[in-house]
Amino acid sequence: MNTLVVTTAITIGQTSFSILAAYALARFVFPLKSVIEIIVMGTLIMPFVVLMIPTFIIVYKLGWVDSYQGLIFPFLFNGFSIFFLRQFFLTIPKDLEDAAKIDGCGYLGILRHVIIPNARPAIATITLFTFLTEWRSYMWPLIVTNSAKMRTLPIGLKYFIGEAGGEYHLLMAASLLSTLPVLLIYIIAERQFVRSITFTGLKG
Repeated sequence: MNTLVVTTAITIGQTSFSILAAYALARFVFPLKSVIEIIVMGTLIMPFVVLMIPTFIIVYKLGWVDSYQGLIFPFLFNGFSIFFLRQFFLTIPKDLEDAAKIDGCGYLGILRHVIIPNARPAIATITLFTFLTEWRSYMWPLIVTNSAKMRTLPIGLKYFIGEAGGEYHLLMAASLLSTLPVLLIYIIAERQFVRSITFTGLKG
């Protein structure tokens, strides 16, 4: 249940934030835009191991250790998701936005009725990547949680391996149950994932 709550919250939050940030970077002109783009791209080459200690210090000072906030909030921003969606948004013709403006749409209306419907394959791809990454996340939940009630699935499996010992049928059953949600999500999002790759190749 902890893994489901944390993974769902991060997936929804990170995807929503990435859509808004990518839309602003792809379509708006504002001061320091190029600086922000460089910062976002810079996060792609910085491994999380480098940020782990500063992030933990911030979470500790906020009192979020061993809580859902500590598990969720540090991962609501993702430079790869923002950059990926920005590049896809740039391929959407601006004529569609101009038509929407003539019909009376504001910025949020254009995002809702023009950008998002035309970027569903890319959004589905980011959603799938985010879900898979957070579902199997191990290092950060291990560091930021102390009690057994806040353990996520990968940590629970690690402890279960030690407790189950040589009972391999139990280990296989636990591993299968932990893998099923990932397979279901992939099956559901497979068509959009393939379309995203196809569209990227065609528009490239």
